[in-house]
Formats: sequence, C-alpha cells, structure tokens
Amino acid sequence: MSSQAIREELCKYAQKTVTNKLVVGPGGNISARFEGKMYLSPSGFALDEIKPEQWVEVDIETGHITDIGLRPSSEVLMHLYAYRQNPNIGAMVHTHPPYCIAFTLVEKDLPIMFPDQAALVGKTVYVDYVLPTTDKLADAVVAKIEHASILLGNHGLVTTGRNLREAYYRTEVVEESAKIFLIATAIKEPKVLTKEEFEEIASLESEAYRIELLQKMK
Repeated sequence: MSSQAIREELCKYAQKTVTNKLVVGPGGNISARFEGKMYLSPSGFALDEIKPEQWVEVDIETGHITDIGLRPSSEVLMHLYAYRQNPNIGAMVHTHPPYCIAFTLVEKDLPIMFPDQAALVGKTVYVDYVLPTTDKLADAVVAKIEHASILLGNHGLVTTGRNLREAYYRTEVVEESAKIFLIATAIKEPKVLTKEEFEEIASLESEAYRIELLQKMK
C-alpha cells in the first residue's frame, strides 16, 4: 500500500457514496489513515468529483496540512479526533443517507433486526443534534467512537472501519437497516433480534470469515 493507492481507493469509495445516493451535492466527507497521515476529502467538492491528487494530506498528530493544495473538509476535526482516539480506525465515512436522517427525526435507538446488521455493524449509537463542523460535534462523535456506526441527529451517519471497504459497507448496512425499520414500523411494531440471537450470529465461523475478508480486501 502507498499514499497513491490510498488516494485511488478513496476515489473508488467516494464514487460509491454518490452512486448509491448516500450523499447529494457537496455533502459528506471520507478519509483514510496511512503512516501517521490522514487523507481527507477537500472542502466544497462533490465526492465523485475528487481526483486522486486532490485528497488533502493532514498530519494526524499535529493537525497540520502537509501538502500544498486544497482546504480540507470542514469536518476535519471529527476525523482527526477519531484517529487520535482509536488507533484501530483505518478509515471514516461520513454521509447523509436519507433513511438514516429520517430515522433520527423520529427515533434514537436503531434495533438489530437481521443477520448482516448483527455481523457487520453491531450496535449503532446515537448523538443528539450538534452544530456541524464544530469541535463540539467532533467531541460528541469521539465520545462514542468505540462503536463502528454513529447516527447524528438531524444530520447523518458516521461509520468507521479498519479500512475503507469495511467503513463503507457499514454505511450501506446501516442505511438499509434504517430503511427496513421505517418500512416495518409503518405496518406494526417490528420483531427485532434478541440478545441471544445477536450473539449466536456473532459467534458463527462463517460470519467471522466474512468479516476477516472485509478487513483485508479493498
């Protein structure tokens, strides 16, 4: 892996977020860690417009921009604080998925309802609305960064992973979970997985293998 490969991989998953309507316009931001630096989407760009050389390199320890070029995303502090807090995080994806936002307008606790959600994401936590781009939002997210998925009230979703692939697919699964929940509750109270059922899924060898592949593959 090299910084150029990281930049190209960021372009790949940035394109996916737009194609799958997880962001619109210049919304959202994604980043990846590599050798003490993070590579973050530049401010004001739609994610699918970013070229490999335009991802902004930031020193994680100092917060200094270490290359000459564009201004980093206005959510730079959220990404920086997360990488500093948890060395196991290799990537962060912050999007504005419509079903996730709709969910936060009416609920806070997203239950675990199906196997992929249990195995790939686990518990999704919630942060009340905080003004975007501020250190207060960064602090609120980092306070719960031990969880791989965080719903932001009236705002969107943050997911993390050991690599971009894992962080991105967690975004897709949480958005699908919010969609399923909202559809089901329009009919009746949904049946959710019990703690025992969740633990059974987590203990499956096949699921452990899937997660291992997700962490290793691009």
